[in-house]
Amino acid sequence: MEKKQTYKMNLKEQIHSDFIIAFKGKETDKKTLLGVIKGDIQNQEGRGVESTNENVLKIIKKMEKSLKQTNTPESLKELEYITPYLPTQMDEERIREIVTNYISNGLNNIGQIMGEFNKNFKGLADNRLVSKITNELLKNN
Repeated sequence: MEKKQTYKMNLKEQIHSDFIIAFKGKETDKKTLLGVIKGDIQNQEGRGVESTNENVLKIIKKMEKSLKQTNTPESLKELEYITPYLPTQMDEERIREIVTNYISNGLNNIGQIMGEFNKNFKGLADNRLVSKITNELLKNN
């Protein structure tokens, strides 16, 4: 089992703390982006969704996806601000190792393998890469 990323304080508290630091440091762009994330967290709480690290991470990942799609110099700069809150992604070698293990334990189709992978490692790897590696390894078996 991969080690989950741990935070000194929960993500919501970390974002609030970094927001205050950016505010005091007059880092307007960073403060604005963190303010948007804080607003999204508050909206989520208003809908009755608890602000666990997992739920806050969903907000950050959604923002990451949007910033990558925008692909402007400003959005790439903003992406740098949220990167510290994202879990480290697995490398290709580790994904191959896990998928090979699943295949050797009897999982023999992409649906089973992707399901098991996401159950254990959700958010820790790019699913397109996992799918590509899985297809490759299944063809070679």
